[in-house]
Amino acid sequence: MSRLEMIGVCKTKNGYDQMELIKLEVPKPTEDKVLIEVAYTGICGSDIHTFKGEYSNPTTPVILGHEFSGKVVEVGEDVTKVKVGDRVTSETTFSVCGECEYCQSKNYNLCPYRKGLGTQQNGSMANFVLAREESIHLLPDTLSYEGAAMSEPLACCVHAMYQKSRLELKDTILIIGPGPIGLYLLQIAKEIGSTVIVSGITQDMHRLELAKELGADYIIDTQKESLKELINQVTDGAGVDKVYDASGSIHAINDCIPYIKKKGELIQVGLFKDKFNSVDLESIIQREISYVGSRSQNPEDWPIAIHLLDKGAISVDKMITKVFELENWREAFNAVMSGKEIKVMIKSNDVK
Repeated sequence: MSRLEMIGVCKTKNGYDQMELIKLEVPKPTEDKVLIEVAYTGICGSDIHTFKGEYSNPTTPVILGHEFSGKVVEVGEDVTKVKVGDRVTSETTFSVCGECEYCQSKNYNLCPYRKGLGTQQNGSMANFVLAREESIHLLPDTLSYEGAAMSEPLACCVHAMYQKSRLELKDTILIIGPGPIGLYLLQIAKEIGSTVIVSGITQDMHRLELAKELGADYIIDTQKESLKELINQVTDGAGVDKVYDASGSIHAINDCIPYIKKKGELIQVGLFKDKFNSVDLESIIQREISYVGSRSQNPEDWPIAIHLLDKGAISVDKMITKVFELENWREAFNAVMSGKEIKVMIKSNDVK
């Protein structure tokens, strides 16, 4: 490859797989854009849905990747606050209309014209990625590139716990699904001091055991034990204050709704395989449960996420279980789909 070429993991068209490592030009930053030499990219659950053809958001062809860290190597002519050499991460928002009510309040995640990195705009599973200056966040010198690459999914969890609900010290909560998102939610909740139950199924046992190591007060394999009995025992029959679903399993959600406290909350973080699902609406109505969707993140969530990472509230070493070189991206995806790993990273460059 020449100095002007790079490689990237491309979703070439819709459908199962339809992905390959391609050569493409290194993009040139203009106006408010920033060129970042990518250090690490985390593989997100949405990347797996995209691989399987279950996620309709991507505009193909597109380079995947939106959880990343790296170093600024070039900036556009309108960039004023970010400079070459800065260690950074970036929000996933690449462009928005700037005029709608959601843009005016900086709820960019809800802009109907939003283009996101790794979905409608080339993302970070490449040697370089373009981002807009407003989306850039500077990294503390004490935060590793590996840790910083977890700031995006952690920001999504901050959004769910700090903005879409008001998690409090006194709360007893249930987190469904001990995957990366569930484990991030757990660590945020324990930083606050809430009582946390983490549920999963038999194949999740190694993740449930990790959840216990990370501070979960109770773990449960719902295929072998009664969730009803555990919640009644922990809450004296009142029900949990809040449920955060990180599984995208409608069966698991319906299993827990009757055991949410009256006037409690169910916060939907995980993505579903299917667009339409049957929900226990009777229990939601009779118990006056609030069912809230939590989509991605917005600028307010990022400083909190970076602070949590930098102070050590999130166990980077225990979360990252495998790292693959960019050329070995398919092995990385297979490792995620095996269900045996926690957080899998792709290393694009040896960034200092």
